[in-house]
Amino acid sequence: MGKIRLKNVRIHSNHGCLKEEMLIGSDYRVDLEISADLSQPANSDQLSETVDYVLLNNIIKEEMTVRSNLLEHVAKRIIDRIFNEIKEVTEVEVEVAKINPPIGGDVESVSVKLSSSR
Repeated sequence: MGKIRLKNVRIHSNHGCLKEEMLIGSDYRVDLEISADLSQPANSDQLSETVDYVLLNNIIKEEMTVRSNLLEHVAKRIIDRIFNEIKEVTEVEVEVAKINPPIGGDVESVSVKLSSSR
């Protein structure tokens, strides 16, 4: 088994329950880690035999453009897409963070982390 990580994927989107969040949006950070058997591509050096991190990044970007009230919902959609589209993936952990959230305090970010395996 092996892991592929995408760290600090930065995206602007319109998630949230507040009207202002829906209209002007916020900055987000997504961290993703997947597990898969990487022994074959480690030996063959062939992109076609591994989990393409460009595809993982595109899934994150596409799902982040679909507005949701909750970060939990966004994270679950990312996990579902990865399992539906990449059969080699056995585990996914995703953390979605809202940078500088409008919660009435000096808070750098709030985040939700979900993980799932098959």
